[in-house]
Amino acid sequence: MDPVTSPGAERPRSYCDPPVTTAFELEGSVIADDDPEGDWTAPGVYRCAPDVYRVPLPLPNDGLRAVNVYVVADGDGWTVVDAGWALEEARDLLADALAQLGGGFPDVRRFLVTHVHRDHYTQAVVLRREFGMKVALGAGERPSLEAIMAPREPRNASRLLRAGAADLVRRLEAAPPQRPDPAHWEPPDEWLEDGAEIVVGEDPAGSRTLRAIATPGHTRGHVVFSDEAGGLLFAGDHVLPRITPSLGLEPMPSASPLAAFLASLELVRTLPDAVLLPAHGPSGMPVHRRVDELIAHHGKRLDATLAAVREGRATAYEVAGVLPWTRRETRLADLDLFNAMLATMETAAHLDVLAERGLVTASEQDGIVHYTS
Repeated sequence: MDPVTSPGAERPRSYCDPPVTTAFELEGSVIADDDPEGDWTAPGVYRCAPDVYRVPLPLPNDGLRAVNVYVVADGDGWTVVDAGWALEEARDLLADALAQLGGGFPDVRRFLVTHVHRDHYTQAVVLRREFGMKVALGAGERPSLEAIMAPREPRNASRLLRAGAADLVRRLEAAPPQRPDPAHWEPPDEWLEDGAEIVVGEDPAGSRTLRAIATPGHTRGHVVFSDEAGGLLFAGDHVLPRITPSLGLEPMPSASPLAAFLASLELVRTLPDAVLLPAHGPSGMPVHRRVDELIAHHGKRLDATLAAVREGRATAYEVAGVLPWTRRETRLADLDLFNAMLATMETAAHLDVLAERGLVTASEQDGIVHYTS
């Protein structure tokens, strides 16, 4: 939710930092090597490692603008990490990308999905129904997927009320209802447990092993896929190069989303450094450097949140109202409804961590959680 601008220090060269003019021929197509300094949302196929291609797919009416899916050579077919949103434009662009790589949807063996959000998961469900490829998702996402598929009212209102955001609840209730399309939501073929290894490629000499690593925080069942031998991390929304992911606004959040997120960042920091392949933003940044930036950012955010409580703000909604949001330092009152809800729930996540650390005290009054220092 809250973007973080990376320092302008010189970046170590990596495979994802080729000269901009580099390109190569494949099945009659000219595919450029990825350019971390270019427009990462521009449609196309970009090689960001040997036999690994980034394909940005559109996100209409979304500030993120695009989601990266990664097409990985898998024998005479492909494994695709994340799938995009089930939209006609996204489907056409993915079909075009596969055609440039000399294949099509029947050649996709499986989708490995980092988390259950619609811009990552729903296109995999729709394409599986037509072409039969397998879909794998982290086991920790089962409760959230079951909640999405259940015929219930939206689940955000009660959490917003506990955060003191009755105004946002009134706006939410006045907005047109948005219910998930049942055709976009089905269980995966495989629930990936933490540490599961996926061998990509039939030839032992040329295969790669992707290890699913549970990284809860953005969602309770988020996973990243680590290719340690290849020096790559398919990071989904866990580690993003220009923003930090939203926390807490999901069907079934963990008890303390920020605590889970920080612990997951520390876990990724213990892995060998790798090239970052994120779901949103350009590829190529060293993972460790970005993890360090994210941990430092949330440390500063915790300090600002604590200062707001000490100044007398008592609820998550009140605290969110005095904090700046986005790289433009937008006020909460100037955010649209969805982003205002994200901001409020992220603030609640920071307050919960402060309470866990004994820096504030939380108490519930008339269904609203109040914090004091």
